[in-house]
Amino acid sequence: MGKITSIDEKSSGASSIGIADRSQQLTATRHLKMARSQHAYVRGSTVKFYEWLDASAGKIPQGPSIWICGDCHLGNLGPLADAHGHVAIQIRDLDQTVIGNPAHDIIRLALSLASAARGFDLPGAITARIVEAVIAGYVEALAGEVTPDVEAPDAVKALLKLSIRRKWRHLAKERIGDVTPTIPLGSKYWALSTDERAALATLLTDPAVVLRLHAWQSKISRGEIALLDAAYWMKGCSSLGQLRYAAIASVGKPGLKHPAKLCLLDIKESVRAAAPRDAAADMPRDNAERVVTGATALSPNLGERMIAARLLGKPVVVRELMPQDLKLEIARLTPADASAVAHYLGGVVGTAHGRQLDINQRKTWARELTENRSKTLDAPSWLWSNVVELVALHEAAYLEHCRRHLAEAA
Repeated sequence: MGKITSIDEKSSGASSIGIADRSQQLTATRHLKMARSQHAYVRGSTVKFYEWLDASAGKIPQGPSIWICGDCHLGNLGPLADAHGHVAIQIRDLDQTVIGNPAHDIIRLALSLASAARGFDLPGAITARIVEAVIAGYVEALAGEVTPDVEAPDAVKALLKLSIRRKWRHLAKERIGDVTPTIPLGSKYWALSTDERAALATLLTDPAVVLRLHAWQSKISRGEIALLDAAYWMKGCSSLGQLRYAAIASVGKPGLKHPAKLCLLDIKESVRAAAPRDAAADMPRDNAERVVTGATALSPNLGERMIAARLLGKPVVVRELMPQDLKLEIARLTPADASAVAHYLGGVVGTAHGRQLDINQRKTWARELTENRSKTLDAPSWLWSNVVELVALHEAAYLEHCRRHLAEAA
């Protein structure tokens, strides 16, 4: 049975990184992460994806103008808890979200799964079945009452059960080593400048941030919010090089009926999205507001616990990390599992899109998606042709990236 696990990037060193050395270290780390596998390269090359897609000969249906993920690869889906701890599989990274063509999310998800299948040396026929399953799951979700009536594969069920059981101690152990409210400096967490630490402390006095943090912690009385510790967070791939901080805050006044609660915050800079947007759409001009608005539309569990703010003159999104939040990652995939996983994830994305459409819009979009099927492939020709072309382009670019990375490391 295919196994899906959460990924936790453990710190591998003990020395902190000085601010002057960040840029060089971040660039080198990004190159290394993208060289690990073709699937990792696909995940880290969003800009290239849209450049190649725009230049491809494959026809893409023009769907309804709605909020899309914009970077809908496998690693950006997973269990997410809402502010009350209720868990569902939703899109977990909305940095690239825009109002655009939902077909772009379908292509990116199918490409991600096809690249993963090639990494497991699965036959080409299985890749074809994966593409068929993605579109089938997506269309079935569109036909439902917002929630897709899709049976989760066993591996997804197991991860959901794990997610639901997790507590603060599990999150603390994974992210900061133990429940002590300090962040250990090392290869993953780097020392802050005086200005950075002061700016983060000021951020937690922003009325909008204060209000949202208290809303998240609804079981405690209103009181102080204090920054206990913080560090620059070397995390992700496409976001490397932007502002990214981990912060531990206490919310509430110790000694009250409900004591202060610890929160682990992820504070991430928002930059202009690479995903094509509908030029006529009315979207927030501030990139952090764009991310929060898109997240609220696509992934309610995540959107309701995010807040747009400013830090050091740049737009950032602040969100509390919940113990139940995990990343879906395929550790291994068998032919028997491939279609089931693809079908389920297609349904997750179809649900995210479908909740923004009325019943007639969903029916019309489903018909447009499933036109032009061949006699030998149940997936529409537009999806198959684009995935095949993009797999070839990414594979060639990945090999060239590895060659350059080896030359730089020599």
